[in-house]
Amino acid sequence: MKSHKIFNDPVYGFIQVPYGTLFDLVEHPFFQRLRRIKQLSLTHYVYPGALHTRFHHALGALHLMRQTIATLRAKGIDISSEESEAVQIAILLHDIGHGPFSHTLEHTLIKVHHEELSLLFMEKLNEEFNGELALAMEIFQGRYHKPFLAQLVSSQLDMDRMDYLNRDSYFTGVSEGVIGYHRIIKMLTVHEGELVVEEKGIYSIERFLTARRLMYWQVYLHKTVLAAELMLIKIMERAKELISKGHLLPAPSVLRYFLENRDLSSTDFHTKRDELLQVFSRLDDTDIAAAVKEWQDNEDPNLSFLARGLANRRLFRLEFSYEPFAKEYVESIRKKINEAPGLPPSAADQLVIEGKETNTSYSAYKDEISILMKSGKVLPMSELSDSTVSPRMFTKYYLCYPKI
Repeated sequence: MKSHKIFNDPVYGFIQVPYGTLFDLVEHPFFQRLRRIKQLSLTHYVYPGALHTRFHHALGALHLMRQTIATLRAKGIDISSEESEAVQIAILLHDIGHGPFSHTLEHTLIKVHHEELSLLFMEKLNEEFNGELALAMEIFQGRYHKPFLAQLVSSQLDMDRMDYLNRDSYFTGVSEGVIGYHRIIKMLTVHEGELVVEEKGIYSIERFLTARRLMYWQVYLHKTVLAAELMLIKIMERAKELISKGHLLPAPSVLRYFLENRDLSSTDFHTKRDELLQVFSRLDDTDIAAAVKEWQDNEDPNLSFLARGLANRRLFRLEFSYEPFAKEYVESIRKKINEAPGLPPSAADQLVIEGKETNTSYSAYKDEISILMKSGKVLPMSELSDSTVSPRMFTKYYLCYPKI
């Protein structure tokens, strides 16, 4: 009998998923839903090939985890078969709590972080699988006595980041995101229970961190992508506002549930876990897309203007600045918006959006990447004398508004 199911992945080639618990989890409706959640939200408005999904990403991260386990075992690191399966389950399910369009609507439809939802899904699945996910949940929460296993799932050098940089670079065509994942994995080892990188892998890690920073500003926070995402957020906020005032908006039933039950919190999901997870597990990108398409002709001028703009890629203008925008400049934009022909009445109140985005390519304050020197000493990445990595935060302010 065959021991593995094979998936043909465009990034890594053939990916093997062992039959048993791992394959059964892939087959579960909760996981299959990830086929209908885009990995990069609305990034395809700028990079047309970026239509890959959270399903692709989860399988890719699983593939890298399997390679890493084999590498660590070859170096004499003790990883039992139970621990191996558990850490694979943890990485497979790490994003199962993502909502429609991934991060874009994370705090718009509900007020719960996707990692918390992932854990709730794991709890529910653990009950269905008769306790087989218990160890995976310990690792996912960082409570297991071998910290390096949790670090492989979530850290500044985890399989999640390693896959999404590779995958997002491939599907966007942005070569700056390409990383030497083979070499990075080969350089990983464990020292006193913690994940470390052998000294000869320093430059591969620097390339990895640089690629991540470049991908953030060139892809994830591209100004046109951000403009489209802000428009989608505004559409959902306006829909919730209209429904709260008694307007009858056509929408798929599962989306209507979250529009009518505004601001569902972490407490709600914990107290009504099974009910809310069941509804949430039916919500995906297709529900949002269907609603936006329908709302193009809505009687509310702001909602219809936003929906038509997003559906037909008539996107807002977005300006970035390293300093907050002057009040006088913002007011001048608002005045032009309100006076512009073809825009809804008092458009500036709804359609001028201010905010800021931050990006840290590397943090020296939490979970630093540790380097195992040839001398046997372990140093955090930020203390290496010849490292080019800059542990600092980059902030850009934005002003987003209809093109006039």
